[in-house]
Amino acid sequence: MPLFPSLPSPARLSDLLTRHPAHAGPLLLHVDGVMKAGAPLSQAECELIAAYVSGLNACAFCHGSHQIYAEALGIEPGLINALLDDPDTAPVDPKLRPLLAYVAKLNTLPSRLTPADVAAVTNAGWSEDALYHAVQVCALFNLFNRLVEGAGVDFAYAPEDPLTDADKSADYKGFAERPGVLD
Repeated sequence: MPLFPSLPSPARLSDLLTRHPAHAGPLLLHVDGVMKAGAPLSQAECELIAAYVSGLNACAFCHGSHQIYAEALGIEPGLINALLDDPDTAPVDPKLRPLLAYVAKLNTLPSRLTPADVAAVTNAGWSEDALYHAVQVCALFNLFNRLVEGAGVDFAYAPEDPLTDADKSADYKGFAERPGVLD
């Protein structure tokens, strides 16, 4: 149920951005820059982190929608939920495990991060640029989780707006120009 009286029920993210467009364009351009492929992390890895962080924050909207994107991009179905249930036993690629542990700690106990946490990530073969990219995804989804939860956005995809093959590509470029987002 939306918390803002100006939003329809059910409220979608596009409803919130359309109702409050002043910063939507720059925000969505930032999303494009952080989540696009070709950066130090793959788009699938970014979606995995987005869904994981959103799950840690109990943001059902972002968790559910980015889990769909992650799985469409090749993340094993069920992996994100297994991470949320028990990150120590989840069937995660050993290279990803320290990166995801860093993100989880950043998400919940950022003041307790240490150089040893960074070393665990870099010793697994990740560059500092990749770690910084993961930090950006975590920060971005903390922002989006708060926007979504603070406004009461609670519905990922309306029945008349199913997830299309184009949506499954998780290509955020041009998202702001999609019909209904900012008009």
